[in-house]
Amino acid sequence: MRKMKENACNNKNQKKNPGFLLSAVSSNSGKTAAACGLMSAFKQTGKRVCACKCGPDYIDPMFHREVLSVDSKNLDLFFSEEEVLKEEYLRHTKDADITITEGVMGFYDGMSLDSVKGSSYDVARTLGLPVILVINARGAAMTLAAMVKGIVEFRPDSNIRGILLNRVSAMLYPRLKEMLENELARIGHDEIKIVGYMPENEAFHLESRHLGLVTPQEMENLQEKVRQAGEILTKTVDLELLEQIAGEAAVWKAEISEESEKIGSLKSLNYPVRIAVARDEAFCFYYKDNLELLESLGCELIEFSPLYDKKLPEKINGILLGGGYPELYGKQLAENQSMLESIRRALDDKIPCLAECGGFMYLHEEMEDTDGNVWKLVGRIHGRTFPTGKLVRFGYVNLQVNSLGMGNEKEAEDWFLLGENIRAHEFHYWDSTDSGSDCLAVKPDGKRSWECMHLEENLVVGYPHLYYPSCEKFAERFVEKCRSSYRE
Repeated sequence: MRKMKENACNNKNQKKNPGFLLSAVSSNSGKTAAACGLMSAFKQTGKRVCACKCGPDYIDPMFHREVLSVDSKNLDLFFSEEEVLKEEYLRHTKDADITITEGVMGFYDGMSLDSVKGSSYDVARTLGLPVILVINARGAAMTLAAMVKGIVEFRPDSNIRGILLNRVSAMLYPRLKEMLENELARIGHDEIKIVGYMPENEAFHLESRHLGLVTPQEMENLQEKVRQAGEILTKTVDLELLEQIAGEAAVWKAEISEESEKIGSLKSLNYPVRIAVARDEAFCFYYKDNLELLESLGCELIEFSPLYDKKLPEKINGILLGGGYPELYGKQLAENQSMLESIRRALDDKIPCLAECGGFMYLHEEMEDTDGNVWKLVGRIHGRTFPTGKLVRFGYVNLQVNSLGMGNEKEAEDWFLLGENIRAHEFHYWDSTDSGSDCLAVKPDGKRSWECMHLEENLVVGYPHLYYPSCEKFAERFVEKCRSSYRE
């Protein structure tokens, strides 16, 4: 009784953040199609919808943005500690009527084969989110009940509250729903409801390639496709039931700490720090948190296109070359000679540059594509980037200065002090004849490591995707270097 009174007292200073997490048994179960369709459906009913994505994925949040016209946020328990993630989630979702979080891989799949750390389950548990399982029901019946039972009971705090059946016909759905709810009630899980179904329809088909889904920019009529998906789900899904389940989400204090709301407090500038950010079909992988941190440090982010623009924006102090698919646009990138020359001049002028994965590939002398064509690019990194036909150095890493055999200690220490770590992620099918050796990438379990990255006076470039908030001093150093490069 005393605990209930304390909770009731505490709740006076708290607010509801309605939301749920969509997960599945495995990848390719229809999570992204379900997430985008439900976002569209709730948006069509007049709701203010917010989107999140578990894990380090870039592409799914791009689809969320296409649906909602606002940024989606990555929820990652390797990049952020639990309490930090809670504050980040609250800040991102505070104005929403409902938040839909898309899971990653299977529900319990974590950072390693034998761990749930960082999994969709771990994120849902940390944030107190009810879970809706998306299950591909094609070609199955009673086995679905056994599957749900196993997933629900694998962890007692799974908090699975609903099932969304994928690839089900309107004729079969009522019978499947009745059977599943009866079976779930029989085994003691009558709290789990069948919330609806996704029929076989072109509106739910999203094309894939080696890094996941094809990016939204490459898909024809995506907006119309998502609108149709939303219209279908308003008829095949019980949105009111989903809202009720979303209302069971955890309750937190409405106030965000003064420190986390301190936006722009470090802007004491007499001029803007202008950062050119590559963004087009070839370069489109950016973490929302990274860009927001740079803006909070006084940066003005100016987008440009290495594919279409002829030169960098005027009066810039720094360059961001994000990841993406430059290997698909080698000819176009190589033929845009004026842009290549503009970037070469900027780098020769010591304009600071951060380049990750695809951006790193762009800085090479040569890039080979899957057809064997070799394209001449910026030329700042000597050597060639080439396809391997397999996933290379995949997963989370802690990045630190490589203290052994490093020839440019001063340049490295300009960016990272010995003992500092920045958290990062690698996911690429291309490799380089010179991936760099100024940093050491260490797997979270400490069992494997490899050399990577080029750290120079004005360059931090390599295959890892960095998460700046995990080492804010690094971001501050980048901004200070950009500030010192200011020219009228």
